Amino acid sequence: MENDSAKFKNEFKKRLYNWVLRLIKFIDKLPKDSVCNVLGKQLLRSGTSILANYIEANSASSKKDFINFFTYSLKSSNESKVWLTLLRDTNKGNQGELKWLSEELIEISNILASSILTLKGKK
Repeated sequence: MENDSAKFKNEFKKRLYNWVLRLIKFIDKLPKDSVCNVLGKQLLRSGTSILANYIEANSASSKKDFINFFTYSLKSSNESKVWLTLLRDTNKGNQGELKWLSEELIEISNILASSILTLKGKK
């Protein structure tokens, strides 16, 4: 039987994975113009990096390494917020999906930031 911590980690990983899947589908449907091409590529890199670094943290060789991967994940999350905001403010892409992606990303970022503080013993 999974304890609460393991269950939360598993659910968070699924949540993050599903966010990335929706992000990829959103990017794929962006208009085919020069702005969306550049912003979409940047968003794809930073958005998928959130998940990749989170997964990599689970194979970390030390606590310091683990914290570093979480920090990279949070930095990629913050970068992704910039690209999503620029797409929103230039009225590119499905605005309803953009709103959901942005709101979900804020929650994901908060979880990552809280985890980093807990790991560093500052919470």
